[in-house]
Amino acid sequence: MDRNLALEAVRVTEAAALASARLMGRGDVAATDLAAAEAMRKAFRSIAIDGVVVIGEGEPGDSDLLYCGERVGTGTGPEIDVALDALEGATICATGGFNALSIIAFAERGGFLRCPDTYMEKIVVGQEGRGLIDLDQSPKDNLRALADAKGVYVADLTVAVLDRPRHTNLVTEIRRAGARIKLLSDGDVAAGMAAAKPDSGIDMLLGVGGSSQGILTATAMRCTGGDMQARLRPRNEEEAARVREAGLTDMDKKYTLEEMAGGSVMFAATGVTNSDMLRGVRFFKGGAMTNSVVMRSRTHTIRYIEAIHRFDLKPEY
Repeated sequence: MDRNLALEAVRVTEAAALASARLMGRGDVAATDLAAAEAMRKAFRSIAIDGVVVIGEGEPGDSDLLYCGERVGTGTGPEIDVALDALEGATICATGGFNALSIIAFAERGGFLRCPDTYMEKIVVGQEGRGLIDLDQSPKDNLRALADAKGVYVADLTVAVLDRPRHTNLVTEIRRAGARIKLLSDGDVAAGMAAAKPDSGIDMLLGVGGSSQGILTATAMRCTGGDMQARLRPRNEEEAARVREAGLTDMDKKYTLEEMAGGSVMFAATGVTNSDMLRGVRFFKGGAMTNSVVMRSRTHTIRYIEAIHRFDLKPEY
C-alpha cells in the first residue's frame, strides 16, 4: 500500500477529531457522533482512492453515518477497503471522558474480515506476547505466559477490561491471578493499541466488545507487531443470523490477526480526548492542536504527528 496514503489518512481522522471535540462535554452523544461522521465524509472527498467502507457505523443508505458499502474517496486510485469509527467513544466525548479517538484503517480489497455489527471476545498483547496467548486458555495462564515473556511478575501486569456486568467473572479471575486491572467506561481500541506501547501502563486487553472495534484493533496490532485473537459472540439470535448470512458459520472459531486484517494494511487515529495513546484536541485562539498516530504493516513504522491547525488560513473542519 502506497505510503503516501499515510498522511492523507491522518487528515481524515484529524477532521473528524476537530469537529467532534467542539462538542466535548456538552452531553449530546448523537450530535458528537454526527459531527465526526460528517467531517470524515467531507475529508474523504479529496483522497485519491477508490474506497469502500466495509466496517462502518450506520445501516446501508444511512446518510448521517458512514455506512457499510458506502463509496469514499475520489473514485480514482487504488482499490481500498476501509474500516472506520469516526468517533470511537461518542459517550466519552459527550461527557468529557478519557479514550475518545477518531480512527480509520485501510486494507487492500478483501483484506478485512467482513462481519456484521455484533460482539467479539478479544485478547490483545504487545510484541513480547506474540504467539503466547490463546483464548482457550484461562486468564491466569495467559497472564503467566506474558509475565514470563516480559521477565516480570504477574502482579506487575495491568489488564484493561471494559467495565460491564458481563465481565464480572473475568474481573474476578484476573484478580485471583494477581494482576492489576484498569476498568474502561468505553474505548477498548485505545486500550488495545496501548498494549503494544511499552510505556503505556497497559499490558493486555481482555473481554467482550464490539466487532468493528475488534477489526480496528487487529489492524493496529498488525502494524505494531503485537498479537490478538478474537471470537465472535452474537448477543442474540438476530445477530447470530446476520453473522451466518455473512458466511461466518463457526461461532467457536478463533480468528487470528491475519484473518481479521490481512495483506498490506494501514491504521491512523487522532485523539479527541486524552487517551492511553494520544492527547486530545486542544483549542487556542484561531486554531487547534491535534495528536495523531499512523502505522503501516509492511514496515511496522509508527509515526506520531503533532499538528497545529490555523483556522484563519484554511477552512475549519
